Amino acid sequence: MTDGEADIAALAARAATARALTEPADTPDAAAATDAARDGLGPVVARYIEARTGRLERLSADGLGRLDRACNDWLAVYARCHGVDCDPGVPVRTAAETLVDTHDVVATARLLTGVPDER
Repeated sequence: MTDGEADIAALAARAATARALTEPADTPDAAAATDAARDGLGPVVARYIEARTGRLERLSADGLGRLDRACNDWLAVYARCHGVDCDPGVPVRTAAETLVDTHDVVATARLLTGVPDER
């Protein structure tokens, strides 16, 4: 396993663990949601961007699949921190494009999950 593959595996394992341990909050916890976006989703998207820009080795199909799952795990954790249980189904590429547009990983999580609903 290369260093890049190991990094992706570690990111994916951390995301899966966080999702498994996080239940939908009875009371929204904006601080925990922000942590999930910044400390969870952010590194996953950053790793994808690094791989796509060629700074590290090329991204394998398995690596991309792991990053997609990790992206969705962190988005689910973010939503659960707001009391919403969802399975976003968002490709990491979409998260990266949204981050490039917003320059804000918390705004990215909000846009991709629709949580919290800002009516």
